[in-house]
Amino acid sequence: MSPSEVHGAAKRVLAARLAVRIGDIIRPNISGLEEFLLHGMQYVFVPDRGGLTRGVPTAHAAPPMDGVVVPDDEPPPVWPDPEGGMRGMAFSPLYKSAPKAAQNDPLLYELLVLVDGLRGGQAREREFARQELRKRLEHYGKDAESES
Repeated sequence: MSPSEVHGAAKRVLAARLAVRIGDIIRPNISGLEEFLLHGMQYVFVPDRGGLTRGVPTAHAAPPMDGVVVPDDEPPPVWPDPEGGMRGMAFSPLYKSAPKAAQNDPLLYELLVLVDGLRGGQAREREFARQELRKRLEHYGKDAESES
């Protein structure tokens, strides 16, 4: 993301109260973020789905969700990427550079996979993603409090 995109995103999350400014630091509003992720994400960021393509696995095709759903005969969801390691059905990422960022940060990749489980998964996948995101947000909230 360019610096101007990051600046714009920071302004939007502050305006939406998904983060708060404490002096010069912007911290996530964990309870607001949890509410948005668990109840709004699937309505606001509906994934575009496409045909068979090469890409990066997401949702139930990638960790930590890859053991949650019994595979069927359908190709797995993938973020389109010519350098991706899997063929599957196109599933648009939250942001165009997400696949590249995810390759460089395994924790970010897992979080994006969970969010994609909410955005486009079936009931079992959505429930697993909700529970896992709650655990991770709770853990993050405790870590943030101990740093203050």
